[in-house]
Amino acid sequence: MKKKIFQYIIIATLVSGVIISCTKLDEEVYSEVLPSKFNPSEKDLPSILAPTYASLRTVMCGWQGYFDLQEEAADCIITPVRPNGWDDAGTYRRMHQHTWTTQEYQPFNTWQNAYSSITKCNMILSQIEEGTLKLESIKESAVAELRAVRALAYYLLMDNHGNVPIVTSFKDVSLPKQNTRAEVYAFVLKELNEVLPVLSEDAATTYGRMNKWGAKALLAKIYLNSEIYVGTPEYEKCIKEADDVINSNKYQLDNNYSDVFTYTNQNSKEIIFAIPYDEIYGVGNQIHLKTLDPLSQSVYQMTAQPWGGNCAVPQFIDTYDVDDSRMKDSWIQGPQINPTSGQVMINYVKFVPGMGGTDGIVAASNQGFRIGKYVIKPKATGAMDNDFPFLRYGDVLMMKAEALLRTGKPNEAALIVTEIRKRAFKDNPGKATVTGADLLKGSNYQYGLQAPDGKVSVVNGGADIVYGRFLDELGWEFAAEAHRRQDLIRFGVFQTKRWFNHSPHPQAQTRTLFPIPQDELAKNPNLKQNPGY
Repeated sequence: MKKKIFQYIIIATLVSGVIISCTKLDEEVYSEVLPSKFNPSEKDLPSILAPTYASLRTVMCGWQGYFDLQEEAADCIITPVRPNGWDDAGTYRRMHQHTWTTQEYQPFNTWQNAYSSITKCNMILSQIEEGTLKLESIKESAVAELRAVRALAYYLLMDNHGNVPIVTSFKDVSLPKQNTRAEVYAFVLKELNEVLPVLSEDAATTYGRMNKWGAKALLAKIYLNSEIYVGTPEYEKCIKEADDVINSNKYQLDNNYSDVFTYTNQNSKEIIFAIPYDEIYGVGNQIHLKTLDPLSQSVYQMTAQPWGGNCAVPQFIDTYDVDDSRMKDSWIQGPQINPTSGQVMINYVKFVPGMGGTDGIVAASNQGFRIGKYVIKPKATGAMDNDFPFLRYGDVLMMKAEALLRTGKPNEAALIVTEIRKRAFKDNPGKATVTGADLLKGSNYQYGLQAPDGKVSVVNGGADIVYGRFLDELGWEFAAEAHRRQDLIRFGVFQTKRWFNHSPHPQAQTRTLFPIPQDELAKNPNLKQNPGY
């Protein structure tokens, strides 16, 4: 349990000027504490800022939120129709086939929750500026962190929706005007770079918060994708930001890959910025319910019954080396045994016949390997304790490696990739080593359409993907971490390749941005829909 992270119950009322019921027996009891009598210190800062982070729990792992948006639209994870349902009016099929609508919940929820964080940041910043929330000695650090969190939320909007309004005032009630993706890009970079000198450098006391290293890791990610966002590559800047994180010596790779994702991963040495979850105080991580079949309940002695939906794309599973331990650390497969009775409850197989729906195909309950990356605690409830590692040290290393590869330094990139691979090939260390020549090869992914019998036809392969082998490395390292859509776009795969039941959309280049939600267009005539919708 992340006790320090979730001792924020007073937050929402605190920042609006009220604290309910102080109960120390040796002090006079107040029904409320006015802002003028509240003198916060450094230890109060997490509580003041907590509302701005709370929305991120729904962005990352909430129902049909950001995680689904990044993974269901990509080539690793699908949610086929099952005997117990999961058609859900075709939403997962539309996400898979890139035929989503302007009223799809996944992009709508991501938009709503990102702006929820932005609004809360603006509210607290307004209170600080007006003096209704007097922070005195911690004012500068509070303002810097608020701007960093707001920049993170705008990064999510820039990456997914592109052309969104930049709102920095809490009290301006006029309908905001739409900004271009390039303007949002410039705003996010400006905000992060301006607050860097003030953000905390202490990794130990800022878990679950944006510190200097989280901001630099986010900058590296933005610079890595700069050519997609604004047409200008910024790989040298990506390398610089990554080097700053590396040279800080604040983080390191965990000895075991699974340590990054287990239910005690608040102790991970690798996580730079996490979205904290807790089965009681910070609910929202329900990946285990969404992926496991109901029959798996007794395997983990869970107190909640899973729903049995999403699973791995068989073609992606086929790309793994048989000795890569990330395969078993990421995907639940084979016989699942009740630890009390010894009975095999279900046997997960790789094969999935199709998405189902209009063609009448229904995937059997045991078909498809399940997401097991987020280690399931015995007797798990309907909410997981596992924090979501939004930015981690392994990601920083791989961003630097990719930037080196793209700037003509494949051998330097290979040294980093080899370092990442070492913990995945402990039983066969010779396979951990890759060369620069390896990274210059195409992808092992057999891109093409899968028929109901499992055969892949209309093959357009992966050998032609520039740096495709590096894309494979990203897939194996970051499967089910909400990375895949962004990576596929950067490598040109999202717009061009076929996988499972997906073919490129007739307007494929427009699918790299999600639509502005229809409800937002109806409310604000200043907004113009993204091209292709």
